Amino acid sequence: MSAARKPILLWAVPRSRSTAFLRVMIERGDLEVAHEPFSYLQADGHVEFAGRRVTSPIEMLDLMLDVSAGERRVFAKETSDYTYTPLLEDERLFSDVVNTFMIREPRAAISSHYAMNPGATLDEYGFEYLHTIFDAVRSATGEIPLVIDGDDLVADPEPTVRAYCERVGLDFKPEAMRWEPGRRDNWRRTDQWHAEVAESSGLVAGKAPERRETPDTNEHLRRVAEHHQPFYDALARHRLAG
Repeated sequence: MSAARKPILLWAVPRSRSTAFLRVMIERGDLEVAHEPFSYLQADGHVEFAGRRVTSPIEMLDLMLDVSAGERRVFAKETSDYTYTPLLEDERLFSDVVNTFMIREPRAAISSHYAMNPGATLDEYGFEYLHTIFDAVRSATGEIPLVIDGDDLVADPEPTVRAYCERVGLDFKPEAMRWEPGRRDNWRRTDQWHAEVAESSGLVAGKAPERRETPDTNEHLRRVAEHHQPFYDALARHRLAG
């Protein structure tokens, strides 16, 4: 498969603004977009994509490759709060997929995650496993994967999206930077996590609620942030400049 037809996979830590980025990809209209298909598979045992139901990560990878080889290139966003061992053991993930990554400053991402899921385990915050996937891609391809930062995305939306598109072989579509607010079928299963994106009409930094636990107010979150900070720092060294 030519590089221009390879599926694009965005690996992201939870609460990194990755669904807002996915919303831009939906608005383009020329991509077949999947929202967290591999984590949905783990949670439900099946996922619907491109009019078909699949029941395993390898079957999902097969389908992504089939669809991208046809009329519409695939863009999929996935989070690093689950582990994906069978998928990472499939060589095609590295040779036939464009793997990209999305991070966000840990204190903000962790505070936002905790507000949605106060029972989250240390691993579910996702920075350490995202770094593991990044290293697997770098080792298999011999190249440094593309990394974007959710804070850069909302601070400089057009330059960030334009540079991302250039790196993955997509035309930049300025009209995709704005949309009508509303929920999307793509993320219906996890709708409660995406209320801010559903209410938005573009890439903007929303205001954090005044009453929210943070690493400054919560000892548990302080320890979580300290654990994940080195993994963020290692990835942030490679983040894309718009």
